[in-house]
Amino acid sequence: MPRPPETRELSDSSAEAPRPASDWTRTLAAYRQPIQSRSVFELAVTLVPLVALWAAAWWAMSVSPLLAILLALVNAGFLVRAFMVQHDCGHGSLFRDRRVGDWVGRGLGVLTLTPYDVWRKTHAIHHATTGNLDQRGIGDMPTLTVREYAEKGPLGRAAYRLLRHPVFLFGVVPFYMFFLQNRLPVHLMRSGWRYWLSAMGTNAAIALLVGAILWLGGWQVLLCVFLPTTMLAATIGMWFFYVQHQFEDTSWHRGEDWNVQEAALYGSSHYALPAPLRWISGNIGAHHVHHLASRIPFYRLDEVIRDHQVLAGTKRITLWQSFRCARLHLWDEEGRKLLSFAEARALSA
Repeated sequence: MPRPPETRELSDSSAEAPRPASDWTRTLAAYRQPIQSRSVFELAVTLVPLVALWAAAWWAMSVSPLLAILLALVNAGFLVRAFMVQHDCGHGSLFRDRRVGDWVGRGLGVLTLTPYDVWRKTHAIHHATTGNLDQRGIGDMPTLTVREYAEKGPLGRAAYRLLRHPVFLFGVVPFYMFFLQNRLPVHLMRSGWRYWLSAMGTNAAIALLVGAILWLGGWQVLLCVFLPTTMLAATIGMWFFYVQHQFEDTSWHRGEDWNVQEAALYGSSHYALPAPLRWISGNIGAHHVHHLASRIPFYRLDEVIRDHQVLAGTKRITLWQSFRCARLHLWDEEGRKLLSFAEARALSA
């Protein structure tokens, strides 16, 4: 039998009454309308500093390669924000005309090394299946249950431990995803030619960009300006994606027990960041709100939190608390929480 909708209290300090997760979808529909002038402004204040810092780092090469690298690393924040703008274009939440959003997203995809149409497809799958133990594998973070891990042989357990190690997860995996995996959409082999066209078109544009950098600036500019910005942005993006769903009391269910609204509200974190980091990340820390209503523009997510204090306390994780999430690896189906390998070993003993 499917379980009834959850109405557990979301914040002890809130005056709002607890309600089923499905009710929030209707409430949040009021925030879906984009403000065209605001969308254009947010795009401008992202791209102008991004290009300006790239140019400054390029110029700094004539003074000191170290200064150029430092400027490039600072610029990673603006590249992260460009990805968040691309993310909103993929949800159709930034511009009233979907075609405008799609072409803006495709252009940004060249800068973020992410073929727009391919990413939009896999991200839609992520939204439709998040927290569903029976539909893992596309657009999510590989996660095993305690039982599944115990049933693997020594080689399988070692491979999973390597995959979930923070150095590998936030060092090797971002490079693999953005520099290699995004070049060929083999996971969408049967989904149609448009995804291959998206990937190949983005690859061609990236090749032109890299060629122009090499022609005008040489290998030093590529290695000291382009690569540090892109690699750090990829690592930051991987961390955000991780902590948005990989926290101790997240929500995973199987079969009829799974519900898309409950998975959105209880399986997505409210990553409560300082204001500068909220701006850089496009308010994506309000991830539970985003999953409940993905058509809300990123610049209105703070408005939702201000208007509904009950959501401010839902699955709230501070910056300091989030670092503990890096040591959580296995889902305990009985205890309903993520465990570290050590905790799972103690549980089995």
